[in-house]
Amino acid sequence: MLGKSWLTALYCVVRCILYPDTKICIAAGTRSQSINIISEKIQSFYDNYINVKREIVELKSGANDPIVRFANGSWIKVVSANDNARSSRANVLIVDEFRMVNWDVIKKVLRKFLTSRRQPGYLKHPEYAGMQEPNTEIYLSSCWLKSHWSWERFLAYKEAMLAGKKYFACGFPYQLGIKHNVIDKQRVIDEISESDFDLTAFNMEMGCLPFGESEKAYFKFDDLNKCRSINKPIIPLSDEDYVAFKGDRKKNKFYKQKHPNEIRILGLDVALMGGSKNDATVFTFIRCIPSGNEYIKSVEYIETVEGQHTSIQTLRFKQLFYDLECDYCVMDTAGNALAIYDDATKITFDNIRGIEYPAWKAMNDEKMESRAFDKNALPIIFSIKVAGASATQVNHEMATYTKTQFEKRKIKLLCTEVDGNEYISGKYLKLSDEDKARLLAVYFQTTRLISEMINLEMEIKNGYIKLKEPAGNRKDRYSSLAYSLYFIKSLELELNNEEEEVDWSKFLIVN
Repeated sequence: MLGKSWLTALYCVVRCILYPDTKICIAAGTRSQSINIISEKIQSFYDNYINVKREIVELKSGANDPIVRFANGSWIKVVSANDNARSSRANVLIVDEFRMVNWDVIKKVLRKFLTSRRQPGYLKHPEYAGMQEPNTEIYLSSCWLKSHWSWERFLAYKEAMLAGKKYFACGFPYQLGIKHNVIDKQRVIDEISESDFDLTAFNMEMGCLPFGESEKAYFKFDDLNKCRSINKPIIPLSDEDYVAFKGDRKKNKFYKQKHPNEIRILGLDVALMGGSKNDATVFTFIRCIPSGNEYIKSVEYIETVEGQHTSIQTLRFKQLFYDLECDYCVMDTAGNALAIYDDATKITFDNIRGIEYPAWKAMNDEKMESRAFDKNALPIIFSIKVAGASATQVNHEMATYTKTQFEKRKIKLLCTEVDGNEYISGKYLKLSDEDKARLLAVYFQTTRLISEMINLEMEIKNGYIKLKEPAGNRKDRYSSLAYSLYFIKSLELELNNEEEEVDWSKFLIVN
């Protein structure tokens, strides 16, 4: 945020000019990120400063063999952060966003680049014997979690610095940027005041403050992060594409064909009021792929809506359901959500797309089924009621099942924003900026889901687990996911008893 990549690029150029035959290797979590230091930062120095341009004889910033060669024999090149980079040698190793690189790769591959030192001419003189320059390692990253190995390395380097060794560790929080007019103070204030402001993410990215799970944390970061294995999300059609494709969803560039016996679920957690002190309505899309007597649950799309009228949220609910070819939807049918349920039990008109969606009703709750306005409504809503003392058990079951599924790696989440950006850059070169933003937003939503979940604290009351979010935090993404997983649990029961008809009312908690 405060130009750590810019400062590092400047150091590389100065080092290469003043120290002939210097070899610098740059690695990062993704290759495109590694190239960024050359393609943006060093390229800018080359274009804007004639004296720098005189020193450089070759600058290649494309995807194939990016390198900067200097007239004095120095060079800067990009290497992949994997086993394929084993033959490289360097005097300076730079690992950008090093928390995204596997520590074993850094330890066993990248650090091995530094086995030989530069051999300047002065070493030929006896009085300078043994006075070789040490090789240098530079690690750059935004802050992350205390449980991550990157924080342990930072602390180790900090202790070495304080002990007087040749180490240096520092952080650049947003306050420093404001003081030196690098960051606009008003923009920071505006960001903090936004309704979907995430304090944990802000502290890590802007404040150099790592997040640590509390002793009461129910979900562990490692369990959730290990499930981030999906590169390509499913993105529903925009209204413009729907009209252009005449409703043919298979023309959507982000379409995924349904597998045989695949079941698709759309979970909903409802909020009718927007604002920083209120939850958001969250739609969570899950693909359920049969695997033996259970399902692999792939969470491939999350969308949030804030402060919208009931009718608008209902319309979006049905758009997503049909765009994503869902089979069932899951929602809490108490409190604020009741208004959405009532609206969903009517035929819904989509004036922009020029179609109408059928009415829905509950499939497992006779009381909610009879409440439907349209008695011919389709029974596709799995009704959950999680308010009141009698809902203690269902909240407990949702929490324990969700935790177990993550621990057993039966849930798949979208990869990180960095990996997602790398995937987009490689697969969708001609994608519009709007579509790129829509794609990146889903990776970000997954990160927010994880942030919410590791903030949830556990309480035990009368033998049941209760999850509570700290003041100022939210759990709407978790709730939308947990509702869906609770329903999928019932589907797995059906999978185990294929010859028996499942009694859906067993999964209803009545207030």
